[in-house]
Amino acid sequence: MTEKPPVDDVTDADITVGEPRSWAAGVPGVLHSMEPAIKQLGLARTVKLMTSLNQKDGFDCMSCAWPDPNHRKVAEFCENGAKAVTWEANPVLVPRTFWSQHSIDDLLDKTEYWLGMQGRITEPVYKPAGADHYEPVTWDRAFEIIAAKLNSLESPDEASFYTSGRTSNEAAFLYQLFVRAFGTNNLPDCSNMCHESTGTAMSEVVGIGKSTIAYDDFEQADLIIVMGQNPGTNHPRMLTALEDAKNNGAKIVAVNPLPEAGLRRYKNPQLVKGIIGRGTEIADQFLQIRLGGDMALLQAVSKRVLAAEAAAPGTVLDHAFLEEYTLGLAELTAHLAEVDEDEVLLATGLTTAEIDELADRYIHSERVIITWAMGITQHKKSVETIKEILNLLLLRGNIGKPGAGASPIRGHSNVQGDRTMGIWEKMSDTFLDALEKEFSFEPPREHGVDALKGIKAMQTGDIKFWMGMGGNLVAAISDTQAAEKAFRGTEMTVQVSTKLNRSHAVVGTEALILPTMGRTEIDIQEAGPQFVSVEDTVCSVHGSHGQVPPVAPGLLSEVAIISRLARATLGDRVPIDWKSMEDDYSVIRKHISRVVPGFDDYDRRAASKEGFVLPNGPRDSRTFTTKTGKAMLTVNELEHVERPEGTLLLQTMRSHDQYNTTIYSLNDRYRGIKKGREVVFVNPLDLEELGIEDGQHVDIETVWHDGAERALRGYRVVAYPSARGCAAAYFPEANVLVPLDSAADHSNTPVSKAIPVRLTPVKVAVGV
Repeated sequence: MTEKPPVDDVTDADITVGEPRSWAAGVPGVLHSMEPAIKQLGLARTVKLMTSLNQKDGFDCMSCAWPDPNHRKVAEFCENGAKAVTWEANPVLVPRTFWSQHSIDDLLDKTEYWLGMQGRITEPVYKPAGADHYEPVTWDRAFEIIAAKLNSLESPDEASFYTSGRTSNEAAFLYQLFVRAFGTNNLPDCSNMCHESTGTAMSEVVGIGKSTIAYDDFEQADLIIVMGQNPGTNHPRMLTALEDAKNNGAKIVAVNPLPEAGLRRYKNPQLVKGIIGRGTEIADQFLQIRLGGDMALLQAVSKRVLAAEAAAPGTVLDHAFLEEYTLGLAELTAHLAEVDEDEVLLATGLTTAEIDELADRYIHSERVIITWAMGITQHKKSVETIKEILNLLLLRGNIGKPGAGASPIRGHSNVQGDRTMGIWEKMSDTFLDALEKEFSFEPPREHGVDALKGIKAMQTGDIKFWMGMGGNLVAAISDTQAAEKAFRGTEMTVQVSTKLNRSHAVVGTEALILPTMGRTEIDIQEAGPQFVSVEDTVCSVHGSHGQVPPVAPGLLSEVAIISRLARATLGDRVPIDWKSMEDDYSVIRKHISRVVPGFDDYDRRAASKEGFVLPNGPRDSRTFTTKTGKAMLTVNELEHVERPEGTLLLQTMRSHDQYNTTIYSLNDRYRGIKKGREVVFVNPLDLEELGIEDGQHVDIETVWHDGAERALRGYRVVAYPSARGCAAAYFPEANVLVPLDSAADHSNTPVSKAIPVRLTPVKVAVGV
């Protein structure tokens, strides 16, 4: 493999702004997938990887958790999946000289794009106390340093162990086992920042925090309501499922503050009509809702459903389902009767006619799926909003039958599997009891910290050690300046990574980077080649087999890193054979089969090409393991998101050439942006009211009660057809605007989709 000198960093100096697209994918999707892959990987490596991506005997895509259909195409991947593979499998390596040439301060001045472009990290590096550079160390020395720090802590609860959703089931199970054997439940993960609200709401209402549908349900649905998500960028293969549903007669309603190209029209690049024709119109109705208005919309629709039942008793509600499987109908009916229509219209920005149309579609559809993502989960009342989604579905029995159900769409490729494996700061006593029985040690029972509480514990000095299994928490978490200060206050930070990111530059007194293998790479241990397994967004578990040799000798798998760290830290304090699990991952899967419900005969089933689907009570048998044993219709008080005069509500979002905090380029072609990211999208009528012109530069400042300065300086204004009173800017840069204390009720998820901001015009020098 070759080494490549650092590339120049990038700026917005040459930014151009064009018209947003009205359709997604097509030939451009193919070109933007394949051209970078062939250029960076070479033709042979590209063919090998792309024809193995998401195949039954291949590897699982790391870019999202979208499920795979039973019948796979030759090209079973999307543009962003191809970019993720190219990013990981690119044979460019970080040279050893890099670490002496670049100080921590130098890395701090670089963009996420520049950091990632330096290539794969190939050896452990260590920043000693008082030093301003990383320096290469051996693996043994790295584990020795970390173990010494962990064992010097006064309490295991002074350490926190974060997990990214990229981590496989096997690595996640081993990681949580090590952490609990060490003595803490401080296991924050990326779910805390995305679908924690989903898990909180669904667990209370239906007894499980996961999707209640299977992949094939999309084709059987009469109506699909897509809320708070952008499939064309964040999970493009979903567009094929929506297209298939449309071909079978389904209607689709999109509910979003921004008009997204993928929900307008889809040109499937694997069909002739997607290449030379118009493609498929996706949304039959687009409700351009104001930020924070979803809960009001859902209550208004449910109120209309109840009114239709009252007008024609016995013809609208599914009374048999409600009587046998639910509680709370009378209370919900009484509450919704008091919902004020004027308040609904103010909160949503919609018209009565638009809401009537959606209600009519719902009432006249027998099989309905409601699907959502972070446009729903990252609000103060996100838990209550998701409960309203479930209320609406339950009224007509749209859970537990073909073509119907609740469908939260996960982002990371195994974020759901990680939680199933025990990556959570408050796992149930049932899980901990099974862990104790299997491994003969007593796991801690006191709940640990989530991501936000972990930052606050760093601020107070209660957490002194932080480790990240993948991810880029410094960039991903809210209130960037406060978070960075918290990380710098720790005694040691450790990051398991494939490539550089900002979390490697914002570090504690001591810091280490442990390089790991990617999912594309062949993993050979003592027992021979190994595979791992993952769980997708519809609870399907399947194997993932690396296809190409590691980019450099000496890289360790995540499993090997955890095993060796556990041995170095714990010695013989717990009777766990870490080495056997590192040597042969089937040993891990056999342990999982005895600890985690639904994983009986796990090793054999995970090895099969078909994989298996986990049991799901609401989906499979209308079994609801709630406190009452029934699905709960809930009463939720409507709370309108206030917007002070002269301000806007801002949401953070990804660009198209981006995966979480990883920036592939400075382009966002569906929104018309090229060679830049420092932009804020605002409705032209709002700009007129504010006296700001398209193309002008502004400071974006958060309006928050603590008076702290949170701002983005000198951003270019882009006149854009967003919902009135709403603005948008790119994640993770705009995280600086999200106060650490602005979190969803009950789930503690950062409120990144309704940030009150003020725009102030500024002068920017030419060329900046």
